[in-house]
Amino acid sequence: MRCALMATGAALLLAGCAAGDPDTPADPATTAEPQTTEEHADEDPAADEDPSDGEESPGAEDARDDEAAVAEFEAVEHEQFENPWALEFLPGTDLLLITERTGAVQIRDQASGEVRPVSGVPEVVPAGQGGMHDVIAGPDFEQDQTIYLSWVRAADGGSQGVVGRAHLDADRAALEDLEVIWEQDPASGNGHFALRMVVLDDSLYITSGDRQELQPAQDMGTNLGTIVRLTLEGDPAPGNPFADDGGIAAQFWTTGHRNPLGIDVDAQGNLWSSEMGPAGGDELNLIREGANYGWPEVSMGEHYDGTAIPDHAEGDGFEAPKAYWVPAISPGNLMIYTGDLFTGWADSALLGGLSGENLVRVELDRENAEQVDEWQMGDRIRALAEAPDGAIWLATDGGALMELRPD
Repeated sequence: MRCALMATGAALLLAGCAAGDPDTPADPATTAEPQTTEEHADEDPAADEDPSDGEESPGAEDARDDEAAVAEFEAVEHEQFENPWALEFLPGTDLLLITERTGAVQIRDQASGEVRPVSGVPEVVPAGQGGMHDVIAGPDFEQDQTIYLSWVRAADGGSQGVVGRAHLDADRAALEDLEVIWEQDPASGNGHFALRMVVLDDSLYITSGDRQELQPAQDMGTNLGTIVRLTLEGDPAPGNPFADDGGIAAQFWTTGHRNPLGIDVDAQGNLWSSEMGPAGGDELNLIREGANYGWPEVSMGEHYDGTAIPDHAEGDGFEAPKAYWVPAISPGNLMIYTGDLFTGWADSALLGGLSGENLVRVELDRENAEQVDEWQMGDRIRALAEAPDGAIWLATDGGALMELRPD
């Protein structure tokens, strides 16, 4: 399928065809689990406010007129997968890894299009939002073929998100010597795992959701609702801001997170994370060492039962988002573009919307962020990855693997 999409200033047009069926039902991860503390509207497109009603994000300026930036692209659909969740191009190869929430990892030869299942993957619990999650290459992958994988397993007390490290034999499409190096504590229900990963300066950062329990995000005795910083072997990284507190807090880099489903690094080495808020209030956060991002004490949204949450306010002791979205787009991922194929996009944050079924481009300027473009994609965008040639690949909840190139 070939589709041309374009955005002109604040007017957004879908030209030719949609990149997927807008009526595609949510997968079981979005509907199976009733909530005790809040509706599961952030993962259920039928329950969210309509993100296409034309309302701009409060506090956001009008999109800047940037003639140099690419505003149109062609979306080409390749294969279909079962609940694709994450994409990773393997450095020094022509290979793409694809995780499927239901438990598989696939390896795709980009030259031939051949797709093979990877053996040796761990058993997962594919319930609610759980299953197989993120995958990233280690910083020395070309020398040691190390990858990091996150998934959800059964544990005493419920489902538990974990991260493992393994050797990938790409020729045999096999994982070897897989070991768990980190786990969420405690185990809980089947939502808000997060479990996205990035390596920066030889430290492994992992996003850990609040598991729909709210208060753990402010509890220094649990690593739920945090972003942790570890060594590449899985130990608390030296110099972490709460090291003196001891115990599990020695892992923490930041606290006060709800469901941070994206994390990436900009050209200046700044760490950014996208976070799914409650009813509205989705966030793009600049991640600062030791900062508390406020959940559930403050938010730009409100609880699903209509109960108000105080907004971020100057002097409240919490770190406010650099950009936020009301109505919700439900950002399921984050990728900061580094290539030059898409002119004018360098150091832009790209977020894929789940309920929004959109692709959003946010320009980053050191500590500032401004949304400048949005494209309606016709399906829930679950994963984004930049190919070595600068093309952008994405996976949808409808199962499509798609390639975006300037039109």
